[in-house]
Amino acid sequence: MSYLLRPPVSGLDDLSEESRIIATPWSRIVRGIGLGQHPTGYDPATDRLIERSVGLLRDKLAGADSYTTFSTELINLILSTVRPNGTEGPSMLETHIGDTATALRSIANPYSRAIAGTIMVDAIAKLHLDLGEETRSIARLVLDALDLIQPDAIHDENQGRHGDYESVSASTAVFLAFHRAGLTDMLTEHGRDRIAEALSALDNVPTPFFRGRGGSMLIASIALLGRSDALASHATVESVLTWMDRVDEVQLYPAFPSPMSPAFVKVYPLLTMLNALGTLDNPDAFLTLGTNRLHEAADLMAALEPVERTHMALYYVMALKNLGQLDGYLPNLDSYVEQIVGAWPHIDPGRDYFLYGISYAYLIQLAYFTGRADLITGTMIDRMLGAFRSLESTPESRANRPYPFSYALNVLAELGLGELLHTTHPDYGNQSPYSWVIDHLSDGGHEEEGRLYMLNHALISWALRLRTPEQ
Repeated sequence: MSYLLRPPVSGLDDLSEESRIIATPWSRIVRGIGLGQHPTGYDPATDRLIERSVGLLRDKLAGADSYTTFSTELINLILSTVRPNGTEGPSMLETHIGDTATALRSIANPYSRAIAGTIMVDAIAKLHLDLGEETRSIARLVLDALDLIQPDAIHDENQGRHGDYESVSASTAVFLAFHRAGLTDMLTEHGRDRIAEALSALDNVPTPFFRGRGGSMLIASIALLGRSDALASHATVESVLTWMDRVDEVQLYPAFPSPMSPAFVKVYPLLTMLNALGTLDNPDAFLTLGTNRLHEAADLMAALEPVERTHMALYYVMALKNLGQLDGYLPNLDSYVEQIVGAWPHIDPGRDYFLYGISYAYLIQLAYFTGRADLITGTMIDRMLGAFRSLESTPESRANRPYPFSYALNVLAELGLGELLHTTHPDYGNQSPYSWVIDHLSDGGHEEEGRLYMLNHALISWALRLRTPEQ
């Protein structure tokens, strides 16, 4: 079957600043920054799809997950704002704002509360809601939560190897959201300099992988704030690159849900750092620091396993584009993208929830970001949609199913194919992929708690795209 694809961009030159810097699913779906990219304007059919999606998740969880409760209230606020004038009055909008703020305060985990708050601040700014002191009140709640984040509090396979990684990630989200909302003065209130504090926290991330990957987005956010002076005085870029070079000496390697090659461990933070360099005034000053970083990236990309390359190709293309180096390293971009995306028939997206499970989402986004949506076939989309039943095989796969599902939701929504999530699919009997996945969540979503927030981020992003595009 073929589908009518409506890619959000025509190619790399069509990307907004936000999309160039926050291009990948990791930043948007995992970290919750840059949601709602590629706004399309209001569409009643999409509105109904989003309401149905949110309603099914809300009813299944029955209030058991505070982050989903917040997400539901925020989406109600977003939809109320983007709908044509006359559907809801100012009093209802005020009610939605109050309900969302109440739900935000109920999120117990300080990291999650901080991220949710930055998403709310970012949404308020993108929707051009003039809330005055209310926005600053929410921002203060975010900063209070940021102060409560403790080192090594992430519960995953890397327990004890993160250091202040969560604090760094939350600070990144704060800087980006506050910059958009015009609240940067709050970062230096009461004699504090939260930019300097975040850079110090970055020094407390022990694993070179996490320091590079987390530090890259922090560097980009600080550069956007116009505070490159802070990066220079702290020698942040030099410090991060030097620490990444010592990965085999430090011997603190990240653990992944799937076995990954040594090249993947090195190239992932390197590519994110290269992308961050593109936000600096003089990136060339760092491209040969220690070694030729572009040559290093090319060599590492060549050393990846083919399925690993499906994850990293989008990072690689975006870094080269933002550094003005695309023609030098990928002179035939079309051929490169054809090769990477063309690997999909040999990859089973139902094999696992990470390495294979999210690979199609990366391939699809690479294709339409580079203006090659013609490479996305109906068979490829159907195969991605049908893969989630395979993740019934183990308790671990079931608990992590929202991870690949949120990635799939994100790219399908951006292609204008969100309705496929609610269309019956042969691999799910008489059910749609969305209803089947939600039906198979554990009671209250307790088993999937560590991944549900990603689905919420994808739904928030979908709703935010209904706002009027910036002129």
